[in-house]
Amino acid sequence: MSWGTELWDQFDNLEKHTQWGIDILEKYIKFVKERTEIEISYAKQLRNLSKKYQPKRNSKEEEEYKYTSCKAFLSTLNEMNDYAGQHEVISENMTSQITVELTRYVQELKQERKSHFHDGRKAQQHIETCWKQLESSKRRFERDCKEADRAQQYFEKMDADINVTKADVEKARQQAQLRHQMAEDSKADYSTTLQKFNHEQHEHYYTQIPSIFQKIQEMEERRIVRIGESMKTYAEVDRQVIPIIGKCLDGIAKAAESIDQKNDSQLVIEAYKSGFEPPGDIEFEDYTQPMKRTISETSLSNSRGDSKTELKFGSKSKGKLWPFIKKNKGAGPEDFSNLPPEQRRKKLQQKVDELNKEIQKEMDQRDAITKMKDVYIKNPQMGDPGSLDHKLTEVGQNIEKLRLEVQKFEAWLTEVEGRLPIRGEHPRRQSGMYEAQNTPSVNNCAQDRESPDGSYTEEQSQENELKMMATDFDDEFDDEEPLPTIGTCKALYTFEGQNEGTISIAEGEILYVIEEDKGDGWTRIRRNEDEEGYVPTSYVEVYLDKNAKGAMTYI
Repeated sequence: MSWGTELWDQFDNLEKHTQWGIDILEKYIKFVKERTEIEISYAKQLRNLSKKYQPKRNSKEEEEYKYTSCKAFLSTLNEMNDYAGQHEVISENMTSQITVELTRYVQELKQERKSHFHDGRKAQQHIETCWKQLESSKRRFERDCKEADRAQQYFEKMDADINVTKADVEKARQQAQLRHQMAEDSKADYSTTLQKFNHEQHEHYYTQIPSIFQKIQEMEERRIVRIGESMKTYAEVDRQVIPIIGKCLDGIAKAAESIDQKNDSQLVIEAYKSGFEPPGDIEFEDYTQPMKRTISETSLSNSRGDSKTELKFGSKSKGKLWPFIKKNKGAGPEDFSNLPPEQRRKKLQQKVDELNKEIQKEMDQRDAITKMKDVYIKNPQMGDPGSLDHKLTEVGQNIEKLRLEVQKFEAWLTEVEGRLPIRGEHPRRQSGMYEAQNTPSVNNCAQDRESPDGSYTEEQSQENELKMMATDFDDEFDDEEPLPTIGTCKALYTFEGQNEGTISIAEGEILYVIEEDKGDGWTRIRRNEDEEGYVPTSYVEVYLDKNAKGAMTYI
């Protein structure tokens, strides 16, 4: 198996293949380099994390580390610092043993490749020069033979003519002999050149090219072996630090096992024990004889006030406000209308699931912020509760936006499923189940969050969400009337409308024109009631209705 014999006529393809091999090697170098950067960044973050939770010297926090649980935590921090050092070792070893070595090898490989293909081109140029010399010698021999024939014919014609002088005949004979001699010389030169070319061609295809291609093959095989060795080194660098990382983890586990709850309890006793005896029984003092007990109106009013407070709390619950579905008038690529129905359904279902996950994340974030706000209300020294209102409003708006997106994609999904054949009863989408399951918990969570004075901490957020949904409601019914159709058009080319306000079209599709080109190169078209937008005028062939107002026929 030799490239020189099997691929003797594939010089250009070998040149492309070897360049591709170098590109692969450089891609692997880039991969390892990015891995080292990740390791360095990870080690830095681990060190910062360990440093962040280290106890401050000469502080109350340092005194807490007399407990075994705190000592174990301190040991964990120290072990994590050593753990980070091993990731730095990984980065250093990969840089020195792989990145640096391969970068130097790539430079050498490029020089070697350049030298081999330079020799190959030089050999090709030499054989092409020999070929041109052969062709030139061949054409000269052919030309001299034709001229010799013409001279011989002219001599014979002169010799047969009795009116021609003897001197003219002699001159024609000498000219014929000269031409014949030139033809013989050209023949000999052509024969010599042909033998030389055949020898050079044999040397080229059976000696020079095989030798050059064999060197290129060996060079390529060395590259393949080198990248395989680098991959082994990549694994070994990781494997070398595994024992040390294992020791770090064993240290953390050992620190956890050293925790003694009884010892910590004893330390609490030693720290806070007062030494006093518990107080004795209090003697009974009787005041019943000089007093007449009556029912206390104050206690009655207090009980009524408490009931009102409970009633007020119970009536504060707010119901779920469902947003209205807004129509998407621009049939852009986000509805996946360029895909087959089944593929489109899968894409839309996937999009709905992704949006539901994002909604859940936002809801978790809102709950976390609300809990933080409750803490601030109960402990004002920890922070200002009002500083979180803006964040709550922003998160609430994000949730509503995501819900509108979900309903928009669900509408498209319903349309697609309505067109598909019925394949049996099965749950349509998870978003409905998602909202049904999560809505009560969200409302209950909002109801359970009450400040010490009985008021709600999420009042402002709820009002902002209500205002935003009311605005969407108004926008839904303030839409303009649809533009009338003024003609039709045929799509000459396929256009993917990726920008807002555009619409995707397929070649050969027939659509309705609702607004002609105003000189900006765009025509507004409509596919159906809910899908309309702009397309380049040059992509469609327009046929305007002559009876339409202001219409003019053009193509």
